[in-house]
Amino acid sequence: MWNSAITAYLHYLGFMLSVGALSIEHFAVKEQPTLKESKRIVIADVVYGLGALTVLVTGVLRVLYFGKGTEYYTSNPIFWIKVGLFLFIGALSLYPTVTFILWARDLQQGQAPVLTEQKTKIITSIVRFELFGFLLLPLLAAMMARGIRLF
Repeated sequence: MWNSAITAYLHYLGFMLSVGALSIEHFAVKEQPTLKESKRIVIADVVYGLGALTVLVTGVLRVLYFGKGTEYYTSNPIFWIKVGLFLFIGALSLYPTVTFILWARDLQQGQAPVLTEQKTKIITSIVRFELFGFLLLPLLAAMMARGIRLF
């Protein structure tokens, strides 16, 4: 019982960390962030990655060991939509993450990066879509938990 409760708690915590970190990225990304803002963005992206990884690992544990049984989830199309959306969000996050990783040298030298207007718009759009996707995930989970099916 405890293992199930702790796994569920970590799943929700990972979700909240991911949304919080994405929110920080959304508000902090701009063409000429300060050194402090740039470091905040990089830290937020690391937290986002750790949160998303926690959601993934605990989600797998819940499906395999602590949920309603593998058959319950895998036979529901909403489960696959949810998994697909989560993986799509993860793939989208690669562009901002690689951008932030490339800042490392500048940040180590005490220099803030400069983003072009175009790159700022792309990163902001991606982060907004990630946030929107993360807002849909609990709806899909609630539908799934109640046995709602598309067909």
